[in-house]
Amino acid sequence: MYAIVQACGRQYKVEPGMVLEMDRLAAEPGSKVTLDQVLLVRDDQGLAVGVPVVPNARVAVEVLEHFRGDKIVVFKMRRRKRYRRTQGHRQELTRVKVTEIAR
Repeated sequence: MYAIVQACGRQYKVEPGMVLEMDRLAAEPGSKVTLDQVLLVRDDQGLAVGVPVVPNARVAVEVLEHFRGDKIVVFKMRRRKRYRRTQGHRQELTRVKVTEIAR
């Protein structure tokens, strides 16, 4: 059984018991969140593809922790112009565990 959900502007393929990292959710660690933007569900009943979402389908996840991702360096340079700019970025992320896929 698996599903494809849309959350935080991205699409994720999820299975029950799976732990994944997504953009920061507005929920406390230990709380339950329901994702209702389910685009596809594959289970014992077969395959259900949404137009654009599957009606009455939902994915329940549990928020494990909030953390920050690895640092990336953004470097801009124009050659022969003495222009150099360096900037760093760390993305705010949430680690969640998929508890249930319901159709």
